[in-house]
Amino acid sequence: MLDSCQNAQERWGGVHKLIDRWLEEREELVQAFRTLRDARPAFADKDKNRDFCAILVDYVSAWHFEVSGQLIEEAKAFGDARGLELATQINPRIDESTQIALAFNDHCEKGDCKDIERFADKLGKLGGLLRERFELEDCLIEVLHTAHKEEGALEV
Repeated sequence: MLDSCQNAQERWGGVHKLIDRWLEEREELVQAFRTLRDARPAFADKDKNRDFCAILVDYVSAWHFEVSGQLIEEAKAFGDARGLELATQINPRIDESTQIALAFNDHCEKGDCKDIERFADKLGKLGGLLRERFELEDCLIEVLHTAHKEEGALEV
């Protein structure tokens, strides 16, 4: 998961400060996930659990309230119909993963992580969901960035 994060930062780092900051948050999320996953038992370390959930909520919120909107605005500004169509297809899937991530956070905030097997199962499912989400986000960024980069080169 972290390798994918570093690869994305290499490919798009510097494109826009918002995306740079957001990719740094992704790396922080991946590291917090690993720390929580590797803790034994995971639920016993409430600080790690709380830290992970805070980073998780910040990350999914940043996509929803900042990054996605910025990418869509850029696509509109460049007349990028392909990027807008892709956003229409991908964003609902990302929104669905946001709801699951927020439900995980709510689960943890309520202190419902006392059953280690159930918590480990939920955390494992969340890890798979995050991996898929990162791929969807990367796909959308790549299509939008590539289209805009090529247009910008033609204008110079």
